[in-house]
Amino acid sequence: MSADTVFALASAPGRGGVAVLRVSGPRAGAALEALCRRPLPRPREAVLAGLVDPGTGEAIDRGLVLWFPAPRSFTGEDVAELHVHGGRAVVSALVEALSALPGLRLAEPGEFTRRAFENGKLDLTEAEAVADIVAAETAAQRRQALRQLDGALGRLYERWRDRLTRALAHLEADIDFPDEDLPGGVAMAVRPVLAGLAAEIAGHLDDGHRGERLRDGVAVAILGAPNAGKSSLLNALARRDVAIVSERAGTTRDVVEVHLDLGGWPVTLADTAGLRDATDEIEGEGIRRALDRAEKADLRLAVFDATALPALDPRTLALLGPSTIAVVNKADRAPGLDAGAAVPGALAVSAATGAGLPALLERLTGMVADGLDAAGPPALTRARHRAALEDCRAALSRALDAPLPELAAEDVRLASRALGRITGRVDVEDLLDVIFRDFCIGK
Repeated sequence: MSADTVFALASAPGRGGVAVLRVSGPRAGAALEALCRRPLPRPREAVLAGLVDPGTGEAIDRGLVLWFPAPRSFTGEDVAELHVHGGRAVVSALVEALSALPGLRLAEPGEFTRRAFENGKLDLTEAEAVADIVAAETAAQRRQALRQLDGALGRLYERWRDRLTRALAHLEADIDFPDEDLPGGVAMAVRPVLAGLAAEIAGHLDDGHRGERLRDGVAVAILGAPNAGKSSLLNALARRDVAIVSERAGTTRDVVEVHLDLGGWPVTLADTAGLRDATDEIEGEGIRRALDRAEKADLRLAVFDATALPALDPRTLALLGPSTIAVVNKADRAPGLDAGAAVPGALAVSAATGAGLPALLERLTGMVADGLDAAGPPALTRARHRAALEDCRAALSRALDAPLPELAAEDVRLASRALGRITGRVDVEDLLDVIFRDFCIGK
């Protein structure tokens, strides 16, 4: 792959003030000279230059060009960047001119970042963070991705791998040189190291999936009886008409989702079918999905109808718990309502007037922040990381129970390889296509 020279639009497609095209590979310098018809600029120095079609000599645009010779570039290869006006015609003409040059082709999704990994500029956790920071929609997602891009997660795993490498060296010395004058009990001395590392990994895994939840968004389900005002509450929190609102009971049959940014935290809010005895099989499926969403949600909003008090819907009441906020809706229709007395800990709101919504958002944001608090060690962010760490922990457990040092050494070796798969140090060729295929073009 790295024998080719690739190019792509590195900025967002469409009309804009500036567009950036990136060229990487052994012919990047020749391509830049052909477009500018002048010698290469000094490395990492932006130069204003005219850009022409090398085949026809027709002027295309004037813009800034930069030259990053290998290995001091993002990909570790020779890289050229063109910062031009962001009109579609300009970008199209440059793409056509680059395509006509010998040895150049359009980059595949994620190819620039993959080359950076293959040339040792990034480890796999940092490469994945590039995709995460591009996809980040909230401040918290951006901070987590940036922390991973800075190498915090990779350094943690490499420190653990270094400890395993030293432990393995001691075990193998004890095996290979039994007659040498080695310190007594070398194999036994390794056991506390392995046990301590196994405990650290277990603690790292027992994080409530904090990193994955922050990356994908916290799931919040709105649940309650028909006509409690769930759809109206969803629309009020989203500040737009997302769900159909009707006085007719049972109009919500499927789950309706909306993505929100609550104080920098990502949230997926889901409206669900009203909980009652179904009148037909379609509503029954909607209620089944509502209960399934309630089971899988990180947080729940249990909505009660203020106009139905003091009666409380038993199905909604059964949902109350530590991860549930009780909400008494339609407070504007119940003067003198004491929501906390009717439902312990409940907040009185009116989706129609907006009364009580700030307090509800404040409580919901606080619960989301408590669950996703980014303080402490860096959180693992992908199922791939979690699976490798589970393999590592299992191998360490076997090593601690191994009756022979030879068996313990083999399991320590497997534990080290599992950690190496996370950062890309060992045995990851079969994973690369999967990891990079979801990147956007130009990264």
